[in-house]
Parts: sequence; C-alpha cells; structure tokens
Amino acid sequence: MAKRGNGSASAKGGRRWIKWIILGPILAVFLLQLYFFVQVCWFVYFNPSSTSFMRQQLSELREKNPDAQLKHQWVPYDRISNNLKRAVVASEDANFADHPGVDFEALERAYERNNRKHKVVGGGSTITQQLAKNLFLSGSRSYLRKGQEMIIAFMLETVMSKRRILEVYLNVVEFGRGVFGAEAVARYYFRVPAAKLAPAQAARLAVMLPNPRYYDRNRSTNYLVKRTGLIQRRMASAELP
Repeated sequence: MAKRGNGSASAKGGRRWIKWIILGPILAVFLLQLYFFVQVCWFVYFNPSSTSFMRQQLSELREKNPDAQLKHQWVPYDRISNNLKRAVVASEDANFADHPGVDFEALERAYERNNRKHKVVGGGSTITQQLAKNLFLSGSRSYLRKGQEMIIAFMLETVMSKRRILEVYLNVVEFGRGVFGAEAVARYYFRVPAAKLAPAQAARLAVMLPNPRYYDRNRSTNYLVKRTGLIQRRMASAELP
C-alpha cells in the first residue's frame, strides 16, 4: 500500500511539472503582452523619453565615447511641418490613414520577395509597425519578431489615434547615427526647426528612413536623388490624420 501511495504521489508530481512546462511559457507570453499593452496605454498621454532603438544605439556610441549623447528633441504634432508628414506617409506607408495597423497586401508582397531571396530582406511594415519596433523591439529580422511587431501594432491602433501614432513616430524614428526625431534631424541636416522643412528637404529625409545610417554617410547617391524627386511628386496625394 505504501509503495502504491508513493507511486501515486510521484505521478501527481510528474503531472504537476508537465502542467507548468506547458503553462509556464504561455503565462510568460501573456505577461509580456500585458507589459507592452500597459506601456502603449501610457504613451497615449505621455511622450516616451527614449525607445529600444535609442537605448541600443546610445550603448553602441558609448562603447567608443563614454560621453556620447543622442540628438533628440520632442516637438508636438503641430510643430512638425506638414511637408515632412506627407513625405513620410508617401514614402513609408501610403495607406496609413486606412489600414488597422498592418497592411496585409504589403506583407504578402514582402513575403514573396523574401522567398525569392531565401532570406528576410524586407518586412512590408507600416508606420504603426515601425513605431512598435522602434519603441520596444530590435532591428533584427525574423518572423518571430515580425509577429510581435504586428501584435504591438494592433495594440497601438486600438488605443491611439492615427494622429498620435504619427506624432510619436516622427519624434522617435531614427534619421541617422545618433539622430532621432524630426526636430533633431531638421537642425542636423538643414539647420532649421522641423516646422520649417521645405518640400524637397522633407522628401529627402523621408527617403533616408529605410537605411538612415547609410544615407547619413552617403548623402548624394543617385537612388537618393531620384527617389526624393518621386516622393516629392507623391506628397500632394498623401492623406494625413
């Protein structure tokens, strides 16, 4: 009888461990999503002082220079030139005003492109997805990270207005090595506030976004010049929130 009791207790203990092995990761994922959602709700009313991308880049810069600082200054939506808003929408996310955070047609095109290249070369991310990545994630390319990016994008679209999403995005997005946000980049490249950016200036900055550190070093490539002209022509039709 005692042996049967010990066997029963061992079986129960084994089942308990199996339950935690299954439920533990599920609980961890749930708590992580809850953390992201609480942060997203906070950013509806309060401006982020830094982002995951900012912290990563500052850490890299301080490996070479312990006193390094990022160029970043928050400005409200109304103090960012409509030229820059239109240029970024035209260049990065033409359907920004209409989609729910994810542009599934763009994702499908990106998936087909990745299959042809046999690696992740582009993600088809919307402005909302890019904001999710900048705020919380890393620049690594994987389908797991893309899935998390999409979940956070839906969170952002659920609790934030399109105007607020664009405001936060334009204030935290990377425009060059150590340069973040519209105000900093306007002063860094053109020595004017973000409110005074001209159409051609705004178009050039928008074209730099997919690879800002490269274009910070290579400011006159043929692609940059041609793409800037194209985005400038598209700006008039860009819909703003």
